[in-house]
Amino acid sequence: MHLVKYISTRGNIKPIGFKESVMMGLARDGGLLLPEEIPDVSGKLASWKKLSYSDLAYEIMKIFTDLPAKDLRKLVDKSYATFDSKEITPVVSVAGIHIVELFHGPTLAFKDVALQCLGNLFEYILKERRQQLNILAATSGDTGSAAIHGVRGRKRIRIFVMHPQGRVSDIQERQMTSVLDDNVFNIAVDGTFDDCQRIMKAIFNDLRFKDRLSLGSVNSINWARILAQIVYYFYAAFRVMEATKKQSVRFAVPTGNFGDIFAGYVAKRMGLPISKLVLATNENDILSRFFNTGVYSLGKVRATVSPSMDIQVASNFERYLYYKVGEAPTKLRKLMNSFASDGRIAIEMKKGTVDRLFAAGAGDTESTLATIREFHGKYDYLLDPHSAVGVCVGMRYLKRDEPMICLATAHPSKFGKAIEDATGGDIAHHRIIDALKNMPTRCEALPVSVETIREYIESCVKVE
Repeated sequence: MHLVKYISTRGNIKPIGFKESVMMGLARDGGLLLPEEIPDVSGKLASWKKLSYSDLAYEIMKIFTDLPAKDLRKLVDKSYATFDSKEITPVVSVAGIHIVELFHGPTLAFKDVALQCLGNLFEYILKERRQQLNILAATSGDTGSAAIHGVRGRKRIRIFVMHPQGRVSDIQERQMTSVLDDNVFNIAVDGTFDDCQRIMKAIFNDLRFKDRLSLGSVNSINWARILAQIVYYFYAAFRVMEATKKQSVRFAVPTGNFGDIFAGYVAKRMGLPISKLVLATNENDILSRFFNTGVYSLGKVRATVSPSMDIQVASNFERYLYYKVGEAPTKLRKLMNSFASDGRIAIEMKKGTVDRLFAAGAGDTESTLATIREFHGKYDYLLDPHSAVGVCVGMRYLKRDEPMICLATAHPSKFGKAIEDATGGDIAHHRIIDALKNMPTRCEALPVSVETIREYIESCVKVE
């Protein structure tokens, strides 16, 4: 059996195994980990298309992992037993498009699909190695609660989650801070998500501190997150191609940190017949501007009704750039150094496009609310504001004879205020969310300071 090895986008680490990549998170040279090769699985599609979600996840994950088959099978089944839909990510047809619902996990967000797996992976590896792990995460909303629910109460693991104070929805904040398990630590940072992400990277790049405190990552810088997300692209494409009798599909993806759409990019490289990836941003449109102009340049973060996408520095974008520059670490390092110093990267456009696979557009607050209102009023289907951004932009790129699949990334009950603004009614509810209202919470408010966050983590670890 050929085991895939993992390398850094920046080229300065030796190839490592899957389990080591999970524990490393961010590569030790500051880059992001990727498989040394992405296999072509187009010959397997016919045999995969009828598989259940868990069976498909097992087949895809075993290509990239070094776990014994029996252990991987058990881990996958355990991870998806927490979902309230037998299909895990069911696909529904609405208004001529197909919506893959990624919000049937314990925190009602697409992050559950990956983070339930990652929590079980961490526990498996730590037990095998008899080690402890302190997870540090930054969240713009949904990663935090999904990560917390993936590892809460687990032996050998503590989790520290930073969120931008006042810049996540009340529900998202409550989903994190109402978890009072002893191994869970919530930190409200007086800044933006980009500040949280910058602090996290700075701490991970201090290798002595990282090693001494056994730090690990659940953010989408961790390759295992991307791997788990690849699965639902295959699953949704199979369901839609089966229903429509078409041979290829398009995907529209609401995008903030580039992790979700990068999983689609990998699925395409593996041989899934995706003809177009439609990248949808809100007013924080650094990524849509890049794919339309070739220039990736920083702007000011704007608060919107889709807060999980209020991001300027997309951490997974480096993985895409690695392939864009021909898998050349030297070129990639030059680009990233340029971005670090100037806040800007420019890529040459060819025939008016950066990449023919990608189309890109932005949906502002007005069009997001209008999309929610239209889908509820005309089709009795409720979209959360992030999913609505994806649908709004995706509808601009419909093509006859090519089905459009839009990713629905969160349950609308997580963003009740936006739903009420769009529809005029308090109609977005879910028993999990309604149960949060009177629960006690715990959180530490800290300034935007690498040193302060480091000291806080260290004090919590020492106290325990």
